Amino acid sequence: MKTSEVELLIIPGWTNAGPDHWQSRWQRNIKTARRVEQEDWDTPDIGDWVGRIIEQVAMTTRPTVLVAHSCGVSAAVHAAHKLPPGMVAGAFLVAAPDLGALDIWPAIHGGFFPVPDALLPFPSVLVASSNDPACPLDRARAFASDWGSTLIEAGDAGHINTESGHGPWPDGLLRLGTFLKNLG
Repeated sequence: MKTSEVELLIIPGWTNAGPDHWQSRWQRNIKTARRVEQEDWDTPDIGDWVGRIIEQVAMTTRPTVLVAHSCGVSAAVHAAHKLPPGMVAGAFLVAAPDLGALDIWPAIHGGFFPVPDALLPFPSVLVASSNDPACPLDRARAFASDWGSTLIEAGDAGHINTESGHGPWPDGLLRLGTFLKNLG
C-alpha cells in the first residue's frame, strides 16, 4: 500500500501535537492524513477519546491506518476492538507510555489505565526508544508482545517528539512507508 491508497488517521497524545511535531508535519504534507481532534487535549477521558477515534474511522472511505503517538497509542489500543470490522488496515504506534508507572499523566485518571493487553485485530508496529522517559524499553517490548505488534527499536530517541529532536522525523516516515508496503 501507498499513502495515496489509505487514510492516515493521526492520533496525538496528551496535550496534542504542536505544529513542529512529526505528526503535525505528516498531517500537513501527506494528502490522505487527517487528525483525530479531541474535545479536551489537557484532561483526557478514555470514553471521549475512543468515541472520537471510532467516529473518525467510521467516516473513512479507504483502508485506514492509525498513526498514534504516546497517550494516543493508549487510546488507539483501547479503541481497537470497538472499531468497525475490516476498516482498519493497520496501526503505526509510536512511544507508547507506561501509564501504570507514570503518576504524572492525567490520563491515568481519565480511564486510560490499565492499557489493554489483547492482540490487536489488525497488523501493527510499535516504535520504541531505549531512553524514553515515559516507557522503559522492556515495557515497550511487553506491549508489543501483548498486542502482536512488530517492535522497532529506535535507539536513544527519547519520547520521539519535538522535545527529543523529532520534528521532521524522516526515519519515521521511512518506517511508515515500509509498514504500508508490508500491508499490501
